[in-house]
Amino acid sequence: MTPDPVSGVLWVPPIAAALLAAIPAYRVSAIVNVVASGIALMFALLLPLADRPGAGHLLFVDDLNVVFIVLNSFVGFTASIFSASYIEHELETGRLAPMQVRYYHAMFQLMLFGMNLALTANNIGLMWVAVELATLATVTIVGLYRTHQALEAAWKYFILGSVGIALALFGTILVYLAARPSVGEGMDAMVWTTLVAHAKDFDPSLLNIAFVFLLLGYGTKVGLAPLHAWLPDAHAEGPTPISAVLSGLLLNVALYALLRFKILLTGNSHAIAPGPLMMGLGLLSLLFAAFMLYRRRDIKRMFAYSSIEHMGIVVFAFGMAGPLGNFAGLMQMTMHSLTKSAIFFAVGHLTQVKRTQWMPEIGGVTESHPLLGWGLVAGVVAIVGLPPFGVFMSEFLVVSSALARDPILAGVLMLGLLLSLGALLLRVTDVAFGPVKGPAGPVKAAYLPLFAHLALVAMAGIWLPPPIVAWFQHVARTLG
Repeated sequence: MTPDPVSGVLWVPPIAAALLAAIPAYRVSAIVNVVASGIALMFALLLPLADRPGAGHLLFVDDLNVVFIVLNSFVGFTASIFSASYIEHELETGRLAPMQVRYYHAMFQLMLFGMNLALTANNIGLMWVAVELATLATVTIVGLYRTHQALEAAWKYFILGSVGIALALFGTILVYLAARPSVGEGMDAMVWTTLVAHAKDFDPSLLNIAFVFLLLGYGTKVGLAPLHAWLPDAHAEGPTPISAVLSGLLLNVALYALLRFKILLTGNSHAIAPGPLMMGLGLLSLLFAAFMLYRRRDIKRMFAYSSIEHMGIVVFAFGMAGPLGNFAGLMQMTMHSLTKSAIFFAVGHLTQVKRTQWMPEIGGVTESHPLLGWGLVAGVVAIVGLPPFGVFMSEFLVVSSALARDPILAGVLMLGLLLSLGALLLRVTDVAFGPVKGPAGPVKAAYLPLFAHLALVAMAGIWLPPPIVAWFQHVARTLG
């Protein structure tokens, strides 16, 4: 009997979470966490090849969400490998207790379950619940260290995330009210495939108001300025594996929800065009984060602002829409997820061995820890958009699409990109190549996730397999 990949993607994480909550031994729980994430990844890789079930009232799979699911599962798997060595160090140094580690692993899998459920949901209410489940799981992990700063960051994340999800809920309710006269009451008025089929008949004024609330609500989860305030604190105070997952995965899940509603809005010719709103918020996030990068001294907080910058670029690209803009948005999202998680893999172990996140106290890491130091340098070169890495190609496509649409917008976009490039290179130069500062002893590091991500990003900048190009082109056309 052929296994159902959708069921595998959905059911492996919660089963693993239940097992991990009952396993006291760290090494066993770390192995179970990695194995469960690997099994979920194998099921995800089957999705593009397997026969997909028809859309139901709760779940459905199409080419768009398969992109997100595969990326989600891959980064979840590599982050679980990184977690094994990272959490072991935290145990050995006494920063975490065994009970906290058991809790961490269970919440890690519960978070993956919430994200996968949101990505496969065909019911906009279920999607909202799943995004909230993933958020609550990450909130608990952000506060894992139980320090004053960690608890404050978790509480801030919870409060601002709750405001965002409340706005998204109100927007979801307005979409239901707009659909009810055409679709009828009950479950059908919340099924996304049904909503898209009847979107042209919906009340455009309700759809307009709904999208504003949805953009603000899910935009909070995406980390767009000025709704971003939770993100730097969550990165700085939580364990570094969750920083990799936040930047590489959770922001994408909220973006996915936003894209679904954007498709719905474009199906109604009398509704407002969602593109200008998304482009404006994207450019605001890019410029704000680019200037804020110059003031950062905490290395994890700095790369959190880099995530805000790149999600602004992604939202701007999807706001431009069209085959080129959507393709560029998909590429930028994928390259950012792979590159930023690789950066946090390097940063996590470097901050452990240096015993600080304060950049003025970290220096010469290419000399003291060559593999981690050069891995960080390669990640920064990639994330600022320099060749031959894939981010260069995706940003080139975004700028090209913007030039074809409006040279002024392209100029603002390039200004933000150059500002962020200068800030990151300025800050990382001393960390990587300055005089050696801080402890220089050995560190137990998981190098495979770091260099596997960097290798994929480098390959994408040189050559993309034709099936992936065709897949992304098809998804770009479906996005409108």
